Amino acid sequence: MPESIDALQQSLATVGYFADRRLATAVYLALKLQRPLLLEGEPGVGKTELAKALSAVLSRDLLRLQCYDGLEQREALYEWNYAAQLLHMRAFEGRVEADEVEREVYQARYLIRRPLLQALQTPSPGAVLLIDEVDRADEPFEAFLLEYLGEYQVSIPEIGTVSAMVTPVTILTSNRTRELNDAVKRRCLYHWLDYPDRERELAIVRSRVPQASAALSEQVATFVHRLRSQPFANAFQRAPGVAESVEWAKALVALDTITVDPEVVADTAGILFKQREDVAALTKELATELLAPEPEPT
Repeated sequence: MPESIDALQQSLATVGYFADRRLATAVYLALKLQRPLLLEGEPGVGKTELAKALSAVLSRDLLRLQCYDGLEQREALYEWNYAAQLLHMRAFEGRVEADEVEREVYQARYLIRRPLLQALQTPSPGAVLLIDEVDRADEPFEAFLLEYLGEYQVSIPEIGTVSAMVTPVTILTSNRTRELNDAVKRRCLYHWLDYPDRERELAIVRSRVPQASAALSEQVATFVHRLRSQPFANAFQRAPGVAESVEWAKALVALDTITVDPEVVADTAGILFKQREDVAALTKELATELLAPEPEPT
């Protein structure tokens, strides 16, 4: 556990994650208070990457539960190894009482542990559990999560209550495709994660793409920052995320780009944008405008 917010920021930076003060404060409090942290924000702002960085900084195993529509409890918590149970029952059929066989087959060794149960049963120093894109799951699944989020325990009918051996660091992410239940939010600390400012994005690009020249990294960070800013942002359905900035920088290096010009922007638009309309909107004319020096403040 980092001793301070500053120490946490520095530790995250050593693994290539550059958190601003507000985000570092939210993470520090989640660790200190042993509360889940709900991160909401646009796709590509670094929500998932934060869990990966925390796993490295805290030397904890990263467990990931990827949510989707129709996700069932057994895929998140556990299911029984039915084949092994059946073999056990056949082996003892007729030799012991039926209720004794039933007690035997519902032992922990027949459990197939999924991310939630794995997180609760991970020994010291514990796990980092990422519940990714929880907004994609349905409302009954949110209700199922409440016991875990509020008490770090789950109930298994055949065994009973399983409580955490070591409190897991729990990160929930949401792209806000729908509003989450208030009961989920009340059990978590909350942080809205926005796109990074230019300086923080520049630091990320330099860290992730060290082979890019200082001038090229500057151009990438400045260009993407202007793309997300008004009036240019109105031309696109979705702004590029940090992951796209990094991939674009890697692509420019692969193309031996020294200076970004409108032609290379148009040629590589499919790295910055994933929607046909947005790629088409990034014309050479608009790229020229975006690459033009910003006017000096008067």
